[in-house]
Amino acid sequence: MVGFVNTPDYEHGTRGVTGILLTNLGTPDEPRASALRRYLAEFLSDPRVVEFPRLLWMLVLHGIILNIRPRRSAEAYARVWTNEGSPLRVILEKQAIAVETALQARIDGPVKVELAMRYGKPSIADGLEKLRQANCTRLLVLPLYPQYSASTSASTFDAVADTLKTWRRVPQFRMVMDYHRHDAWVEAVARSIREHWQRHGRKQKLLMSFHGLPRRFLTNGDPYHCQCHTSARLIAEKLKLADDDWQLVFQSRFGREEWLRPYCDHTLKEWGESGVEGVDVVCPGFSADCLETLEEIAMENRDIFLSAGGGQYAYIPALNDHPDHIDALTSLIEQNLAGWCLESEPIEQLQASRSRALACGARQ
Repeated sequence: MVGFVNTPDYEHGTRGVTGILLTNLGTPDEPRASALRRYLAEFLSDPRVVEFPRLLWMLVLHGIILNIRPRRSAEAYARVWTNEGSPLRVILEKQAIAVETALQARIDGPVKVELAMRYGKPSIADGLEKLRQANCTRLLVLPLYPQYSASTSASTFDAVADTLKTWRRVPQFRMVMDYHRHDAWVEAVARSIREHWQRHGRKQKLLMSFHGLPRRFLTNGDPYHCQCHTSARLIAEKLKLADDDWQLVFQSRFGREEWLRPYCDHTLKEWGESGVEGVDVVCPGFSADCLETLEEIAMENRDIFLSAGGGQYAYIPALNDHPDHIDALTSLIEQNLAGWCLESEPIEQLQASRSRALACGARQ
């Protein structure tokens, strides 16, 4: 017998809630090898992330990678872990609270914002369940990846669909697949760079670093590469930069195959060797600071540049919960809610609706 998640205590005439699910990639529960092993096993088992023959990949993953990488990754996480926990989760929690507060002041009808991680906790299923219990009848999912990739946005869709297909009552559903050229977001990134320059001075070069992907994703039709270039170009235009003032690169390679070029670490090494006096690095594809920005960019790549002979090096933080970022996300959500009939009936009308339903034979 097929079983579905039911709502036996549903009451006719109750006001539906507009649910917003903010998602990000994920984080281990703690910076320990055992926690990293669980997290990496879930992450690297996703066929959207690693597109290799499954049987062969599972043998490699469980026979080699999960016996080596967790300890190394745990050491890296320990370098960026805070007293509050994982930087990514702490920031996502602040973003969710700020976005909900902003939305409640800007749209009609009840709205509820929940957070979720694609891998780790709280899971997408956990976040959706909280919205279901809040009587969510309209659902907007916003993965906090400005640029679309099958390995991020599409993987999030898979997880959302896997949960919704188990519900008896499925809400109206929309999902933001990308916002790589959304003007409020582009302006927020550009303004964060200007503010950094005002406080710390402007270096000779600006490096815009995006997370890398295997090159075959591009040749197979994934739009990520093109969207990164569009985002970088629009940000540079906002800043009125000359072509020689900035460059786009890709970071965080894994494995031996070719990934999207140019590589971040190679570029910084070349710049250091050529005598570049200073570089500012910003990561527009990351909505919140995490291991890849705080450890890889702010620490490892800084050492590469300085060791190669480079001058000053500065990492410009992600937008995180900056008011400009919250305003941009809120505007994006408002635009994607457009056209939905948001329930804002007075309580008297809802009570009258319930009375009519009961008179017609409704059970509650």
